[in-house]
Amino acid sequence: MTSLVPFSTRRNDLVTRRYDTFANLIDDFFNDSFSSRLVNSNFKLDIKDQAEQYVIEAEVPGYSRDEISLDVEKGLLTISVKKEQENQEENNNYVHRERTISSMTRRIALGDVDEEQLTAKLENGILEIIVPKKPKIETKKTINIE
Repeated sequence: MTSLVPFSTRRNDLVTRRYDTFANLIDDFFNDSFSSRLVNSNFKLDIKDQAEQYVIEAEVPGYSRDEISLDVEKGLLTISVKKEQENQEENNNYVHRERTISSMTRRIALGDVDEEQLTAKLENGILEIIVPKKPKIETKKTINIE
């Protein structure tokens, strides 16, 4: 596309160079690695339904305890992770500088669980969450016939 721009004057050369720089920034923004990050932007998790509890294992490699948030309300468990990273350079003559902020959230509907007894631990990039179930109350009632 730059071949369509006449390059006979010095001003047009400057415009072409600036356009090329802008086009390169756009290409970098929409390159394959960027779109693959959008597709794989959630962490993996496994949910085991055991007799008296749920065991949830979430893969969160690279995240610390301070970057992970767990909330539970009315049987809905929310797991959120957020990381902010900035590349610091001593040289202030940079042309391009990047910051990375990544956040992911997963919500799991668990039903009638004991929210007060929920526990979690992080080990080797695996977040394990134990969610005890509330005891089931028998709702069936037998009626005597007279």
